[in-house]
Amino acid sequence: VQLVESGGGLVQVGGSLRLSCAASGSIFSRYAVGWYRQAPGKERELVARISVRTYYANSVKGRFTISRDNIKNMLYLQMNNLKPEDTAMYYCAATDFASDYVRYWGQGTQVTVSS
Repeated sequence: VQLVESGGGLVQVGGSLRLSCAASGSIFSRYAVGWYRQAPGKERELVARISVRTYYANSVKGRFTISRDNIKNMLYLQMNNLKPEDTAMYYCAATDFASDYVRYWGQGTQVTVSS
């Protein structure tokens, strides 16, 4: 299994970015998939996840949208109304359906929101 993120960059407050994650193999049928982020000096946190249900962290609800394309094996994170506190390294991950245990990580893509 391979996960490769892209789409990060520098954006101003209030701007938008769309992150993409290219997944190898039939990952969507075997695992739940989601986005995590880690800011400097902070623990890695779950941002959004697609499993039986779709989950969003409270801090991103109404601003971020997770989606996937099962045919293209792509996972996306549309991020709108970005805030400085969204600045972090964002990781694509594949997790067990029954838990949050991460089986595979991508290499990450940096998102920086400038004020």
